[in-house]
Amino acid sequence: MTSMSRARVARRIAAGAAYGGGGVGLAGAAAVGLVLAEVQLARRRVGNGTSPHVPHADGLYGRTYAGPAAAPLRLTMLGDSTAAGQGVHRGGQTPGALLASGLAALAERPVELRTVATPGACSDDLDRQVALVLADPDPLPDICVIMVGANDVTHRMPPTRSVRHLASAVRRLRTAGAEVVVGTCPDLGTIEPVRQPLRWLARRASRQLAAAQTIGVVEQGGRTVSLGDLLGPEFAENPRELFGPDSYHPSAEGYATAAMAVLPSVCASLGLWPAEEERPDASRREGFLPVARAAAEAASEAGTEVAAAMPSGPRGPWALLKRRRRRRVPEQEPAPASPSN
Repeated sequence: MTSMSRARVARRIAAGAAYGGGGVGLAGAAAVGLVLAEVQLARRRVGNGTSPHVPHADGLYGRTYAGPAAAPLRLTMLGDSTAAGQGVHRGGQTPGALLASGLAALAERPVELRTVATPGACSDDLDRQVALVLADPDPLPDICVIMVGANDVTHRMPPTRSVRHLASAVRRLRTAGAEVVVGTCPDLGTIEPVRQPLRWLARRASRQLAAAQTIGVVEQGGRTVSLGDLLGPEFAENPRELFGPDSYHPSAEGYATAAMAVLPSVCASLGLWPAEEERPDASRREGFLPVARAAAEAASEAGTEVAAAMPSGPRGPWALLKRRRRRRVPEQEPAPASPSN
């Protein structure tokens, strides 16, 4: 599918989400029976040998930066098993821990991590997760990172419904004063146990949903980072290194790759990224685009950020597309939890 075709589909899905329209099918009706059979086979194969355990990672990172003038930044992870870190054994290997460590190092401030992401969650669980965040008596988070979408595809949730729930979550968090960065739906067409034709259909559905998610998020004041190719070519070429034991959830190295892609956008949303890198670089094909076109391009290239840029024009809202440089983030175990945690 071309970038322009994906942009048209993404606009239709996002419009349906915004105005309460019905579902827009991501695969032809004639293929549904075959897809369901392949999904059931893949589900039986994916997950063999894996543990549902998610290591505890919540706590204070960058404790060496603590002091009277350095109140902790608050980072909250929402979404599914990818946001929670399922598939690794230590808390310091989860994406939340890696992001907290990297943010602490770059901000030179401690970072308090909280995770409400739930393995197996679809986008409709974000309503519950956001309610938990907003009901917390502690101060609201400075930055929320959401990773969601894979289960929406495998559970065949209508994409308009998926985007509607995500956009609502972003709107509620932004209204409360938190910055929001969303890692969009990864490319499910590269999961080892998935065979053709489901592989092709999964890739197509994943990228269409990722583009539609971007439109919905940017319109609510959030930023998105494409995770598509992080579960794409890199994972396909190095499945034993970048996938965990179940060939579905990322390994520690895979989560580190994802964290490196998201960290620059997290820092930029908090005003911590170098000012010279905030200007679009034409040599890296960065610039201002209609949001649907930016969303479609980002869905095809991992690590691409899309953020709102200027008021709407004849072709709808505009966005800034950035291909940020990745920086290695340190792995760090969380500090021992305080009795109040």
